[in-house]
Amino acid sequence: MSDTHAVLYDPHGLIEAELPLDRAPYEALVTAVLAWRNPHLNPRDYEQIALQLTGHARAVAADVCRHAAVLPKSGGRGALAEVVLREADGRLSAPLERTARCVQNRARLVRALYTRLDRLTEPVQAAP
Repeated sequence: MSDTHAVLYDPHGLIEAELPLDRAPYEALVTAVLAWRNPHLNPRDYEQIALQLTGHARAVAADVCRHAAVLPKSGGRGALAEVVLREADGRLSAPLERTARCVQNRARLVRALYTRLDRLTEPVQAAP
């Protein structure tokens, strides 16, 4: 094995756009985290879970952004996606804490982003 590595230049995230998100394990993690009542984990464990959720939230947000970019700005779905993305950006820019509350907030964010992504990817039904 070589000690060298290649750095890919992908400023538009095209490589990521072709990879589907591995949704099931993160949905299970979100469900488990939101079910916590009084967890007593090591602060480093909270930090690791928060880092996992943060990284996945960023990936889902990028997916939401790609889907929203092709929608008309004046439409409701695109406008709401922009609001959700601004909220996500603000929440993701907050420093991580090594607490259950922080981890649960990141889990709520992942859930909200998936909800928005689902709404962006479902077919639009015409009004009767």
